[in-house]
Amino acid sequence: MKYIEIGKDRIKAPAIALGCMRISSMDNSQVEELLMTALEQGVNFFDHADIYGKGKSEELFGEFMANHKNLREKMIIQTKCAIRPGYYDFSKEHIIKSVETSLKRMNLDYIDVLLLHRPDALMEPEEVGEVFEKLFTGGKVRNFGVSNHNMMQIELLKRGVSFPLIINQLQLSLVNAGMITSGINVNMENKESVMHDGFLMEYSRLNNMTVQAWSPFRYGKGGVFLDNPDYPELNAELDRLAEKYGVKNTAVAAAWILRHPAKTQVIAGTTNKERLCDICKAADFELTREEWYSLYRSAGHHLP
Repeated sequence: MKYIEIGKDRIKAPAIALGCMRISSMDNSQVEELLMTALEQGVNFFDHADIYGKGKSEELFGEFMANHKNLREKMIIQTKCAIRPGYYDFSKEHIIKSVETSLKRMNLDYIDVLLLHRPDALMEPEEVGEVFEKLFTGGKVRNFGVSNHNMMQIELLKRGVSFPLIINQLQLSLVNAGMITSGINVNMENKESVMHDGFLMEYSRLNNMTVQAWSPFRYGKGGVFLDNPDYPELNAELDRLAEKYGVKNTAVAAAWILRHPAKTQVIAGTTNKERLCDICKAADFELTREEWYSLYRSAGHHLP
């Protein structure tokens, strides 16, 4: 497994993390098998959110932790908060309650990383800063970050938050690559030049923030592009490179993300242990510059 640095001198983490959203559909023995497989592969970073499975994902993870307390110091555990039914909530009361609930569900004394899940339009930076200070000094959270935030929202948060924000979890895949596409189409008038999120990739690199790629095999809010007849050119190129490197197409798609110099971390949300092992092979090889651009073009992106 290849490891990356998250935040300047903060966390050494695997390039592949296990997303635990879907483990709510599994039983205890299946969760045990998946998590042990992850650890055997060097994947010791686990991503949660308080809303996944309406809390059941964290509960099942907590049952695993109760039986494997000796593994805690070898694991990096992240969770997210702030999404509530019908609205987003960065209030002090909600963040504290969410963290305490997540700690109880997962049988933990502390969380390695807490992310704010979606931007709250009513956010008060000073209030967030106050609650982060309370959680840190109380030993409940060691690091902080965000998810689905743009750079000005992050800058606004920094006005009240004294801790470094070390992660921004964002949707990124070969097909859903707006952060990269807009940067390639500078000074153009085509649709690819539109910057929906600003210079997020460049901003993250300049500010020592790791981008975590969620849904690395999906297109938009739709399904998976792998082996999808709607993406014949992309899958032909994925299959060609998979044969060259002796891996599955999932590994090639993940390797495309890992090849970017931003050192993005891929969140693999699979519940299939064999597929997880296949994805992990993305860390064993590096695409050439020509191969990276060939995949980019075959995904339907155009060079100016």
